[in-house]
Amino acid sequence: MSTYPSNTGTASAALYARALKVFPGGNTRITYAMKPFAPYASRGAGAYVWDADGKEHLDLVNNFFSLIHGHAHPDIVRAITACAASGTAFGLPTEHEVLLAEAICRRSPVLQEIRFVGSGTEAVMTAIKAARAYTGRAKIAKVEGAYHGAYDHVEVSLDPTPQTWGAGDPSPVGYVRGTPPSVIADTVVLPFNDPERAIACIERHGSTLAAVVIDPLPSRVGLIAATSDYLKALREVTQRLGILLVFDEVISFRLHHGGAHTLFGISPDLVALAKVIGGGLPVGAVAGRRDVMAVFDWRDGKPFLPAGGTFNANPLTMTAGLAAMTLLTPAVLAELNALGDRLRAGATAVFRDLNAPWQITGLGSLFRLHPHQRPIHDYRTCYPTPVEREALSRLHRHLLEHGVLITPTGSGALSTPMREADVERFLSALRDAVIAVTAP
Repeated sequence: MSTYPSNTGTASAALYARALKVFPGGNTRITYAMKPFAPYASRGAGAYVWDADGKEHLDLVNNFFSLIHGHAHPDIVRAITACAASGTAFGLPTEHEVLLAEAICRRSPVLQEIRFVGSGTEAVMTAIKAARAYTGRAKIAKVEGAYHGAYDHVEVSLDPTPQTWGAGDPSPVGYVRGTPPSVIADTVVLPFNDPERAIACIERHGSTLAAVVIDPLPSRVGLIAATSDYLKALREVTQRLGILLVFDEVISFRLHHGGAHTLFGISPDLVALAKVIGGGLPVGAVAGRRDVMAVFDWRDGKPFLPAGGTFNANPLTMTAGLAAMTLLTPAVLAELNALGDRLRAGATAVFRDLNAPWQITGLGSLFRLHPHQRPIHDYRTCYPTPVEREALSRLHRHLLEHGVLITPTGSGALSTPMREADVERFLSALRDAVIAVTAP
């Protein structure tokens, strides 16, 4: 974990001291855990956030890639403010949910119907439950090292080590202490970007598999794209064996106006959505084929999958999401993705100029830094050594100390308020950080 300068007299230090009295470990999200404590955010505007001590940071985390329009976009703030004056939640449906559903489904013919939930974890979980309800099967398959939220089955083999991942095909490994053996037994773990081995794994379990869950740009697997051959192989074998193909686009929906499945030219059966579709508020959704989505349909009695949620499709989220999706036009996305290309090319140039053993991966407006130059094609080739892990921690710490926020794993995301000057600011800070990290 990275370290932020410790100063007992700072506002962040005081807040952390209070947090230690009410939160285990002093925080409520492990994603921003760092020693001795993370700086506390005070406010955000556009591409920047200010911490409780008034320090400005270029924000390339954007609440873990959910704020594609940055902080406090005026159109989104106005929409939320106007909606809140009319009520924040109801025990009845509202037009707001219909409007956002229409806006999302218009983006791709794959998204024939949609169901809103409360988070990305719920979106993936609900997609898996829908696949089980539709097929009558229990098992699922997922890629080794891929992150799909906090549902037990997709946490399997999230962070295996060389000591646990097995010598051949990936072995299913529990992520948290106490993972039920039945969960591990019902989860098939696939190698990434190896079509032949993945097909063989799926065929061995074909009659028991309800779904294959795939993120076409998995952040924890190096943020490298699935190859066309790999995705086509998954689509062919799942169709042949009656298994549903579920695309997790919780993060990768931002890659294209029609979503990642449109960019990659694949038609999955279900798509899990979240993050950018909520305009900065909590959200999740499952969308896909009409006949599959019929498992939620209650009109002829108890559906195969009864599903509800107190704050699902709440007006504030639906309103914020509609504003965000309206702003996210093909032209805006093209400009944002081009800026991402500029950032990755600039980082590559920094590493080359410094003869530094680093590389950058990613696509569109997403990137990830790696403290080595090994070719990355799956989780195992991405997996850092202890020395590399320490180098990444030091780089993260240096950037944080100099006003640039990336995730502790070295990932980042651009937002639409960012301009060329912001990319140059990042590249300048990155150059200084690499020099500092590699200095004897």
